[in-house]
Amino acid sequence: MERLTCVIPAGGVGSRLWPLSRANAPKFLLDLTGSGDSLLRATWERLSPIAPPERILVVTGSAHRDSVVEQLPQLRPENLITESEPKDSSAAIGLAAAILELRDPDAILGSFAADHVIRGKVLFQRAVTTAVQAAEQGYIATIGIHPSHPATGFGYIACGAARGDLAPFDVYEVTEFVEKPDAAKAGEYLVHGGYLWNAGMFIARASVLLDQMALAEPEMVRSLREIAAAWGTDRGAEVRERLWPALPKIAIDYTVAEPAAAAGKMVCVAAHFDWDDVGDFASVANLLTRGRGSDLAVLGDGAQVLSDASSGIVVSESDRLVALVGVEDVVVVDTADVLLVTSKSRAQDVKHLVNRMKVSGGGHLL
Repeated sequence: MERLTCVIPAGGVGSRLWPLSRANAPKFLLDLTGSGDSLLRATWERLSPIAPPERILVVTGSAHRDSVVEQLPQLRPENLITESEPKDSSAAIGLAAAILELRDPDAILGSFAADHVIRGKVLFQRAVTTAVQAAEQGYIATIGIHPSHPATGFGYIACGAARGDLAPFDVYEVTEFVEKPDAAKAGEYLVHGGYLWNAGMFIARASVLLDQMALAEPEMVRSLREIAAAWGTDRGAEVRERLWPALPKIAIDYTVAEPAAAAGKMVCVAAHFDWDDVGDFASVANLLTRGRGSDLAVLGDGAQVLSDASSGIVVSESDRLVALVGVEDVVVVDTADVLLVTSKSRAQDVKHLVNRMKVSGGGHLL
């Protein structure tokens, strides 16, 4: 574990959580659990027992630099990597890997998203330790979550043969990454077994990850290594501004995960902790009501909610009273300039509204 450096990609707006999550206040900077900590801060606290501050990096957009520094005072300045514009996960994680590769050619990188909720720290640490064992032997490891229900909002990992030669337990070959399935297919996965939720975590030697990425995007990796070589020097800003805009927007699933699985280089650690990517208001509602004896979740400092025979979630940033009578699985988000009303079953469709606003002149509300 002394060779492990944790990387926190802190990007993405979280458009399914609009109007709460916006460009200037994306979901990783928000407290969506009612704990008093943002998702980013909770991620840092989860990784701190695994790696000291000198071995935790954060990759975020330039616009969020100050907010990240404010929320993470222990973050070392040299470990804050800023993107001049968003380029998706391949570029973000790839740049962190290129910088790590120069610092330590044998470094192992672990990528853990800034906007996920995890319960069960000991089980999380055990899974990461197991993944590091596989990474030490040249594999790219991911962490999969045992599904608790037939979720259609997550991708899935198809697991093959057990790899007891890499670690004593819970390590399997990855035969396929599956996109978000429909309800029928998700139900089949749950019944037949052998499929895990894809939590988007990757653990590998930095050089192994970059070399795998280079097979799919050689020009991108060349640019990332050139940017890394100049990082922190007088030429750093000039090199980044010259090369970064031309990088392709592509997820690491397509440049690393899927090709590595096809080549037999990807393994999965089957984890037993609770995980959620809180991707929409339905998942936030389920998270907040789980085990609390109430069917209505309320989020927001000073939120005023009066409810009679209603369920769902109310998120309030105003001082208005929100009154509900006889509505089931409702989603109400009340902000200073937007009121959103939908249902838990249609929560994923909020993204469609955001896409329409981008082309209809409503960008100032995003």
